[in-house]
Amino acid sequence: MPDFPDFLIPTKLRDSAVLVPVFRDAANELHVVMVRRAAFGVHGGQLAFPGGKPEPQDANLQATALREAFEEVHLPSTDVQILAALPPVPVLTGFRISPFLGRIRRPAAWQWQTAEVEEVLEIPLRYLADAANHTEETWELPGWPGPRRIPFYRLAGGHPLWGASYNIIRPLIPRLLSGEFDV
Repeated sequence: MPDFPDFLIPTKLRDSAVLVPVFRDAANELHVVMVRRAAFGVHGGQLAFPGGKPEPQDANLQATALREAFEEVHLPSTDVQILAALPPVPVLTGFRISPFLGRIRRPAAWQWQTAEVEEVLEIPLRYLADAANHTEETWELPGWPGPRRIPFYRLAGGHPLWGASYNIIRPLIPRLLSGEFDV
């Protein structure tokens, strides 16, 4: 099976940004918030962080991430404290995703834009840190040049957390659990 670590990532990438929302629950456990995309389009049904492409009114990519988080999951920017700009992640679909880690004030109940989001997930970081929830399989998806080993986290309900979202959260897990960020 061929190995293509950056397989077919375009050389010209368009900017996008996501918010990586984290919070502590009443028991002081760290959680990350993700969305499951509505079942249409290239990323339909996939787990992702709230985000998207910049619009002319966005001052910068951090503003894009905050605007998109409000549009997708009704998280006001006043309830977000940006803790860090994380390294950009290039993806096959031609985007360079700029993630921003943000400590959030969790709303009493999540609301979301149903045209784009199927559900909002609060994932305990300790669950992702548990090696029993991390796996790898050989997948072959439409548009890929062949089979590829894909590492991912299997979440409740069988949802795989993989791809760009995986590449964003995986290196963050030990950093968050070690207390590197004031969450």
